[in-house]
Amino acid sequence: MQRILILGSTEFSTEIAEVVADTGQFEVAGFVENDVPARAGRSLEGLPVLWIDEAAELAATHLAICGLGTTRRSRFAEQASALGFRFATVVHPTAHVAMSSTLGEGTLVGAMAVVASHARIGRHVLVNRAGLVGHHAVIGDYVSIQSGANVAGVTTIGNATYVGMGALVLNTVNVGSNAVIGAGAVATRDVPDNVQVVGVPATIVKEGIGGR
Repeated sequence: MQRILILGSTEFSTEIAEVVADTGQFEVAGFVENDVPARAGRSLEGLPVLWIDEAAELAATHLAICGLGTTRRSRFAEQASALGFRFATVVHPTAHVAMSSTLGEGTLVGAMAVVASHARIGRHVLVNRAGLVGHHAVIGDYVSIQSGANVAGVTTIGNATYVGMGALVLNTVNVGSNAVIGAGAVATRDVPDNVQVVGVPATIVKEGIGGR
């Protein structure tokens, strides 16, 4: 089995570690921290937490995958890539990814999630537990599709957009980059870049936001 490091040392990172281990394809060797130095040097789930600079020497022998739920994982992934890390693409054994669909490097598809036919998923995308991605959807890099969210067919989700738990994006709707679809929201029409929408139907409540 290929050894792998989880980028992140939060409770969510331990969940990602378990998803990775469940595949039977990877051996989780530890966690990596790049934000709070005090978290490095400790043990998490019986595995070491390494500071990013210390982890660099493992880039030639270990893969990496982001273990952060927000789209801010882009900075971590770019930092690890600059150190020479290559990234795993992980699909939980209970998930379904159509043969005609594609997944970018560093993407993780969680338990009971479904990626339908002819979908194109970018790099470092998180499709969390029971998330649904419809046919012919195009999902940009660093997108988070959280648990129970349903992105319908022929949709487009821009880079670093966050789709909250249980949210719905209806057929043919286009969502911009760096947007936030609030938990339980129903996006019935296009959503521009850099806004947060909530409610049913989803309406803009905040503008000028960045990535999560």
